[in-house]
Amino acid sequence: MVFQIKRLSGDDQALIHQVLDCFSTVFDDVETYGTNRPDRAYLTSLLASDSFICLAAMQGDELAGALVGYELKKFEQPRSEMYIYDLAVYPQFRRQGVATGLIESLKPIARAVGAWVIYVQADYADEPAVQLYTKLGVREDVLHFDIPL
Repeated sequence: MVFQIKRLSGDDQALIHQVLDCFSTVFDDVETYGTNRPDRAYLTSLLASDSFICLAAMQGDELAGALVGYELKKFEQPRSEMYIYDLAVYPQFRRQGVATGLIESLKPIARAVGAWVIYVQADYADEPAVQLYTKLGVREDVLHFDIPL
C-alpha cells in the first residue's frame, strides 16, 4: 500500500484530533488522549512550534498512523536530539511499513535542525516496538524515572 506522510501545521486542526484518537485507540488510553484535549489556540501554537513535530501517515483520506516528536536542544554542544514521544499505527495498517515510513520521514527534519540522533523509548513488554526499533537503531538499556510534582 502507498502511504503519504504529512507534517501537520497549525491549519490541521481536524487531523491533530484524528492523531489523538489514534493514540487513544492504539494505546487503549482514553483518559490521556481523549479527555481534557487542548483548545484550538493551544494546538495551533504547538503545531507552529519548531520544536514539535507531528507526522501523519495517510492512505487517501484515512489516517493509518502517526508520530509525535520533539527537538531537544543540547547545551554541551551546538546540536539537538530528536525524541519520538509517541508512535502508533492502527492494527489494520500494521506490517506495511507505516511506522518505518514515519521514522524515515523524521530523519530529514532531524538533520535540518542539526540533530545528531533520533531516540525513542519502548516498554520491554511491547515486543513489536522493540523489534522495530532494534531493526532501525542501537539498543541501550536504561532506567526511566517519573518524578511526581
